[in-house]
Amino acid sequence: MFWVLLLLLAWAVAGTACTRLCLAAVHSAAVDSDTDTGRGHDLTLYEAAFLSGGPRRVADLTLVSMARQRRLLLARTGWATVVDPRGRDDIERSVIGAIGPEGQSRIEPVRDAAADAEAVGTLAERLVRAGLAVPAGARTNIAAAVRQVQFAAVVVLALGATALLLPGASDLPRHLVALWFGLPLTLTLSCLAIARVEIHPYSRWASPAGQRLLTALTRHRGAGDRAYLTTVAVHGIRAIGEPDLRAAFEHREQAWRD
Repeated sequence: MFWVLLLLLAWAVAGTACTRLCLAAVHSAAVDSDTDTGRGHDLTLYEAAFLSGGPRRVADLTLVSMARQRRLLLARTGWATVVDPRGRDDIERSVIGAIGPEGQSRIEPVRDAAADAEAVGTLAERLVRAGLAVPAGARTNIAAAVRQVQFAAVVVLALGATALLLPGASDLPRHLVALWFGLPLTLTLSCLAIARVEIHPYSRWASPAGQRLLTALTRHRGAGDRAYLTTVAVHGIRAIGEPDLRAAFEHREQAWRD
């Protein structure tokens, strides 16, 4: 009857993991518990960038915006040079401060420092309070819970295989032993399937309410420079059209590693 102990262990692992995932999903659902969340809110470009790609997207948008206004020079070699040292808001001032007193720096460390700046953190907190961004804890909890359920499924399979391979481990036919272990395995796989459907609407950064506003923004982005920057905010640096500016961002990671 050693297989019974393995079966109990399989149920314990599966039950614990699935319970954690359910609790994480319920906590995340509270982000969008109010269906009116975000209505009447017009996203700024910084907010759209954060909801689409997080702090680093905000830094990228700021660099592109300042470069297009000729207040920052982004060279093809991956260097950023300050042309106008007067930032128009806290995030621009964070970028200028990250470049340093010499007025020139590689783009990648500037991007990292700007993404970690207090101004971007304040922006994130404001979006979370408005119910438009997913709290950092919710993102971490869901990801960890899903990984735990995936691990539990593997453990259940391993325990079931062990029970079947042990000679003389059970008086029951092997197919019945496999059927018993199939129950906790079904539980874990079902939880993963439900999580895929129910939790999928939550992106890494934007809550469902935030995603609705992003969709509305892209549909009514207008024309001209704001439309261009809106595209960069939502889709990232791959939406950059200018060859020189694109080259500067493509060069940044290689230059930073060197």
